[in-house]
Amino acid sequence: MRTYHCFWLLFWAGQPHQSFLTPLSKRTSGFPEKEKVLVLSGNNRQDLHRSKRSWMWNQFFLLEEYTGTDYQYVGKLHSDQDKGDGSLKYILSGDGAGDLFIINENTGDIQATKRLDREEKPVYILRAQAINRRTGRPVEPESEFIIKIHDINDNEPMFTKDVYNASIPEMSDVGTFVVQVTATDADDPTYGNSAKVVYSILQGQPYFSVESETGIIKTALLNMDRENREQYQVVIQAKDMGGQMGGLSGTTTVNITLTDVNDNPPRFPQSTYQFRAPESTPLDSPVGRIKANDADVDENAEIEYSITEGDGYDMFGITTDKDTQEGIITVKKALDFESKNLYILKVEATNTHVDPRFLYLGPFKDSATVRIQVEDVDEPPMFSRPAYIMEVKEDVPLNSVIGTVTAQDPDAAKNPVKYSVDRHTDMDRVFNINSGNGSIFTSKPLDRETLLWHNITVIAAEINNPKQSSRVPVFIKVLDVNDNAPEFAMFYETFVCENAKAEQLIQTLSAVDKDDSYNGHQFSFSLAPEAASSSNFTLQDNRDNTAGIFTRKTRYNRHETSTYFLPVVISDNDYPIQSSTETVTIRVCACDHRGKMLSCNAEALIHPTGLSTGALIAILLCIIILLVTVVLFAALRRQRKKEPLIISKEDIRDNIVSYNDEGGGEEDTQAFDIGTLRNPEAIDDNKLRRDIVPETLFMPRRTATARDNTDVRDFINQRLKENDTDPTAPPYDSLATYAYEGNGSVAESLSSLESVTTDGDQDYDYLSDWGPRFKKLADMYGPMDSDKDS
Repeated sequence: MRTYHCFWLLFWAGQPHQSFLTPLSKRTSGFPEKEKVLVLSGNNRQDLHRSKRSWMWNQFFLLEEYTGTDYQYVGKLHSDQDKGDGSLKYILSGDGAGDLFIINENTGDIQATKRLDREEKPVYILRAQAINRRTGRPVEPESEFIIKIHDINDNEPMFTKDVYNASIPEMSDVGTFVVQVTATDADDPTYGNSAKVVYSILQGQPYFSVESETGIIKTALLNMDRENREQYQVVIQAKDMGGQMGGLSGTTTVNITLTDVNDNPPRFPQSTYQFRAPESTPLDSPVGRIKANDADVDENAEIEYSITEGDGYDMFGITTDKDTQEGIITVKKALDFESKNLYILKVEATNTHVDPRFLYLGPFKDSATVRIQVEDVDEPPMFSRPAYIMEVKEDVPLNSVIGTVTAQDPDAAKNPVKYSVDRHTDMDRVFNINSGNGSIFTSKPLDRETLLWHNITVIAAEINNPKQSSRVPVFIKVLDVNDNAPEFAMFYETFVCENAKAEQLIQTLSAVDKDDSYNGHQFSFSLAPEAASSSNFTLQDNRDNTAGIFTRKTRYNRHETSTYFLPVVISDNDYPIQSSTETVTIRVCACDHRGKMLSCNAEALIHPTGLSTGALIAILLCIIILLVTVVLFAALRRQRKKEPLIISKEDIRDNIVSYNDEGGGEEDTQAFDIGTLRNPEAIDDNKLRRDIVPETLFMPRRTATARDNTDVRDFINQRLKENDTDPTAPPYDSLATYAYEGNGSVAESLSSLESVTTDGDQDYDYLSDWGPRFKKLADMYGPMDSDKDS
């Protein structure tokens, strides 16, 4: 409904005269419409000086969304200087002036040209002025006024979201908060009830309710069970005008999900389960799976299985598969059909996360009976021990029994067993076994000093079914016997000074024994009987497994005897006693007064700075390597100087050029394509060779293909055939170049050899018809014919 208002404007002039406001219309609330006028007043007396003036005005009010066909009338401007003779002109400026708002410059009437929307712009600020049409000077000062757009209910409430998503636990109490929805109205909240929103529920009852003023959604039904229904869709309406008839409305959808709580205990679908397991089932292998159903989800459905009682409590175990929530029954101990073939277990399933609020619903666990039947299988023989340890002396005679292994078939049939040695563990065949009774005996001599332990594997297999076999390790320790004589710990070669004194120690000896002694070795040293009386040296046993060699006389002469060989007998104290005779080499050397050796007969011993045997060998090897290198170098040089098959450019064959470059063989189709000679039209100028670096990156221009020339092709085929059948042709790829003039020329042959003997028979007039290229020939032969004719 349109509303009409009256506006007053006071225009103040300078002293001593006062301006006044003349109202031209009054504010009314009904029809007919009264004109709204802003009156401008002033005094234009020329004898009075002009002072600052100002406008006082009220606001213009205009309804939005005008639907009429004519322009919407806003109001009228009027100045008291306007005499009605058209000398004044009214000007409007500011927001929308000239576009949304226009003014009649003669009458001052203001009109709106378009529909206005308060939600886009609620207030327009404009400026008005009256000017003299002739002079263009203002007769009134410019001032502002406001056009305020009045709101109508043209916007429906809008929710902040098109779809809301919320969740609450199942079994919640009535009135539990779910979610709050919010709708906004773009209309003016200060003007009427256009923006007053009221909420109501259109869909979702009787499960949920909504507060009309706040938009808070709450539960309205007790004990909503997720297992019965999980998803709810609620439609909420927001209506303006306080929910009254005629108000605009908007809706939104709220998707509500009931989350799970642990309100359901696990339940086995059956009370008894039966499984079968072969007695050969490996440890920790699964026997079967059982599952208790739980209507809950996620952690509320997690189940822990356990064996609470039964005769197989210690034989089997159960674990939970976290992915499927199944109980996996596994074997903890080896099964034996002959000992027990049936086990009965009681398995219990319990929730791991129990909610105390729902304990009144009953215990959150369930139990079931599991029967496991053990099946008989053909088992391999079983040894009486997991491993055998045997001992044997190293001097035992061949074929002596050192021990026995025992295995038997655990099945009821008690099949006979045969034994064998795994030869991969006894490559030297030192031991063997009786296949019937399992006794192990030696087949080769033993030596403790060579190998102390022998680790072999014995195989026991059923005679009726050799595939059924088992293995057992046998560790054989070789015991020591005193079968090795003691010997020097090292090779002893010493010297004695010519000026040595009697009873002087020149060398200390020690010995070792390969045999083992439980109480420690006790060695005794003595000179051999043949040297005990005639020796120039004496031997003293120190009783600590060492002995010393002493001089027996005062002086020695190296020119008489340069070297002495002293035999020493070493004996042990084990049973049987073992002894050996070792030799000590003693050289006579010249020494200084301090006993330091100066010279001996053996230069290797006298001159410590001389070359040793190892150094001589190293020098000899270097010389040999140097000689071999020189020989190889000479052979390579000789091979390089070998003359090729073709070395002369004056070769009698047709212009064969040797490049010393072997072709790529049969697979080289790029280096020399001889097919091009057979078919000139197939020449591919753009094809680059793969065996050389291209000289340019620019592709050559393709020339026109020459026409097929039969005589040239026949000439090349003939030469190719000759080269193929020529036994003297080189064995490597080569290129033969031939200069062939061809035949069938229109000029025929120009050679004088083929000319007739009579010059008068020749007519050279045709040379003039061949063009400028043959002009020289025409001049040479033309005059001769003329003279002859004349």
